[in-house]
Amino acid sequence: MIVLLRHLFAILVLPVVMAGVVPTWLLSRYALVDSRWSPDSALLWPMRMLGVAVLVAGLVLFGWCVTLFARVGQGTLAPWDPTQRLVAVGPYRYVRNPMITSVATVLAGWAILVGSWVLAVWLAVFVAFNSAYFVLVEEPGLEQRFGAPYREYKARVPRWVPRR
Repeated sequence: MIVLLRHLFAILVLPVVMAGVVPTWLLSRYALVDSRWSPDSALLWPMRMLGVAVLVAGLVLFGWCVTLFARVGQGTLAPWDPTQRLVAVGPYRYVRNPMITSVATVLAGWAILVGSWVLAVWLAVFVAFNSAYFVLVEEPGLEQRFGAPYREYKARVPRWVPRR
């Protein structure tokens, strides 16, 4: 039960705030200047369907990553309650940060679904912040915690974009 609460707390504090609370606030705060799909646009339903598909893909990837953190890594996605073991399976075989990719995908799906340039800007800010955070904080911390196995993993697996 405690393990489940640790995961729920980490999910509520981080991805739910970044991909749920902040976008909801931005959409209401900037509603008068933000873009939206026009109800009479021929693109309305195709773009909404695309947005839903992208959003769902992000949620599926997120769920997969959280499950791997719990089962393989024996920890949570939160920096204050990190994994005890290096996770290098599933989507982590292809990129080092699929958790951030999943949240960014959810944000992209939501921006497409609504047709919001404000959410697109938030997505860019989220990606830029996390890129800097991973280079300056997360990766040095992982090298310190996991040593040579992480350095080998880092040499094999790209940070964001999978290799062929």
